[in-house]
Amino acid sequence: MLQHIQHVLTADELRQAREILARAPWGDGRATAGVQSALAKNNEQLPQDGPDTRALQEIVLRGLNRHAIFFSAALPKRVFPPLFNRYGGAANAFGDHVDNAVRFIPGTQGERVRTDVSCTLFLAEPDEYHGGELVIADTYGTQRVKLPAGDMVLYPGTSVHRVEPVTRGYRVASFFWIESMVRSDEQRRLLFDMDQHLMSLRTRFGEADPAVIGLTGTYHNLLRGWVDT
Repeated sequence: MLQHIQHVLTADELRQAREILARAPWGDGRATAGVQSALAKNNEQLPQDGPDTRALQEIVLRGLNRHAIFFSAALPKRVFPPLFNRYGGAANAFGDHVDNAVRFIPGTQGERVRTDVSCTLFLAEPDEYHGGELVIADTYGTQRVKLPAGDMVLYPGTSVHRVEPVTRGYRVASFFWIESMVRSDEQRRLLFDMDQHLMSLRTRFGEADPAVIGLTGTYHNLLRGWVDT
């Protein structure tokens, strides 16, 4: 499932994040790449551990924690600490690759996150740079994604994807992965669709409507059967 999540960050949070990013120390993005990815990766990245990165992570995680659509779509069990990258100048692209299936969280005793869902949160406006589209091989064909600052795209970690060359300006984003409570992308899609329809029915008929109660029970019984604990 490829899902556009709008307004993850508020205008004030986005302003704070951009102020931090403007003074942050950028380095070679290949530091966190796997063997295959390192051959295709040509961008800049913030250090995984540092005061600027930690401040930015707090902003992003705060936005995720209050966003109901994100929770419904991803059903997060673990969130890999957000990372931050920049494309532009001589370091301007990332060729076709697939994300590693498992990521080890830095600074822990081998704690791991299975990368069920890949996430890109855009932190630069589309008109601030040319190119830089995130190109994802999705179930329904190739999708080209370039979103407003503060918006995010979720897509299966199994997808082949790339970032097109940035030919003017800088594309700045946060990227990270989700280990979902529901491992199957197909099952997450069905649960998300059901949850969105239930939200619409609750608005029209109220929480006490018998059909709403019954379908809510069906949703939670499916989730109970599919959840990976």
